[in-house]
Amino acid sequence: MFGMDLGSLDVGIVIVNWNTRDLLRRCLKSLLASQGVDLAVCVVDNNSDDESADMVASEFPQVHLIRNTRNAGYPAANNQGLMWLGFDDPHLRPGSADGAARYALLLNADTEVPIDALSKVIAFADAHPGIGVVGPKLVKPDGSLDRACRRSFPTPIISFYRLTGLAELFPNSRRFGRYNLTYLDEDRVAEVDSVVGAFMLVRREAIMEAGLLDEAFFMYGEDLDWAYRMKSGGWKVYYYPEVVVTHVKRASSRQNPRARVEFWRAMEIFYQKHYAAETPLVIHWLILAAVRFKMWLMRWQIRLDA
Repeated sequence: MFGMDLGSLDVGIVIVNWNTRDLLRRCLKSLLASQGVDLAVCVVDNNSDDESADMVASEFPQVHLIRNTRNAGYPAANNQGLMWLGFDDPHLRPGSADGAARYALLLNADTEVPIDALSKVIAFADAHPGIGVVGPKLVKPDGSLDRACRRSFPTPIISFYRLTGLAELFPNSRRFGRYNLTYLDEDRVAEVDSVVGAFMLVRREAIMEAGLLDEAFFMYGEDLDWAYRMKSGGWKVYYYPEVVVTHVKRASSRQNPRARVEFWRAMEIFYQKHYAAETPLVIHWLILAAVRFKMWLMRWQIRLDA
């Protein structure tokens, strides 16, 4: 893959890793067995202490490896990979044959990709030029749906339904079930607000218009924000369950207590960026109070667990 014209590729893939060596090995083996696509893979290791980076260097020399000396977070590390793949080139214009691959794929290290998954999602995107983002059906190892693989944007009212438990009580309701779109048939193609960064195929032109991931996020929320910016630019986001990918889910985050705080911090960042200016003042302060209380509670629980 080294020395290849990146602009001639179908897809440039970024995998951010933190202490998931064995899962990463399985992910790379499945990915490199893909058929019907020209690809390049970049692994960005966020200063793992489980010899993940050494494993990649020794077992997968065809993969480009970036070794960070600290945990830079998910969006920052993904941006490193996207930049290596050329998706930050300010001279690249839609339709250009130089620079970056036709698509970028953000992929989690705890996924396993079927041999025809990439060719299928790319063919689907190719057939629909207005699509900027595609995500497959993600299933956990037990076969159950990873509900995060198709989502609505967390508007204040949708977040309220989730936080109050109404989304869980009435999952089939088109009003209350919007957070994870639980009222939709999980095996039907659907236009959605966002898919999850565990497997997020993004058209090159959409990236050129929206820019890279927002590094104000550390983990969580950055994929929602990216999809929001692309949809604001007129691109469509699709859930494509014709492809099924296994996702262990939270293989890295469960090792890091900070993740519990970062989920709520991401919610505040997303809210402040996209909804705060249009929210009535009283509701605005109620939202901030609720989110910041959750962050305080998570920090308190972390201290108790230490």
